[in-house]
Amino acid sequence: YLANQRQGTHKTKERGEIKGSTRKIKRQKGTGTARAGDIKNPIFRSGGRIFGPRPRDYTQQMNKKVRRLARRSALSSKVAGGNVLIVEDFTLEAPKTAEYAGIVSKLTDATKTIMVTSEVDKVLHLSSRNLPKTKVSSATDVNTYDLLNANTIIIQEGAIAALVDNCK
Repeated sequence: YLANQRQGTHKTKERGEIKGSTRKIKRQKGTGTARAGDIKNPIFRSGGRIFGPRPRDYTQQMNKKVRRLARRSALSSKVAGGNVLIVEDFTLEAPKTAEYAGIVSKLTDATKTIMVTSEVDKVLHLSSRNLPKTKVSSATDVNTYDLLNANTIIIQEGAIAALVDNCK
């Protein structure tokens, strides 16, 4: 998951890409110093980089069944550890961060939490997005990394069936 988040836009110039003359700097023999070709040689300041980084794609493909197995395993390990709370469905009237923070602090004292809802709830998302290490996700959008990264998983009752279907 984290490898797929990498941007991969790193790039440095190699000696063929640097602007400058290809004139030989000094003669080959007789100066007592190391032989040198053009000024773009990597041994010189402002010279090209030897085998520098190139832009590349870091994404790694994973089978759908393997991803589901990982999600199921992560969820079962959290359940076995007693880090899953099931609450009845609720919505907030307006996006209030303090109200959401109060609800979560009453439920758990964990620093990193994820709340799994049955469908995308814009008000809950807006209420939680300013809180550090807190995430609200729908049951269909939750991923293995978020489940493993959270200390406590709060699941709404309506999301349990969708979450189980997502892990099958």
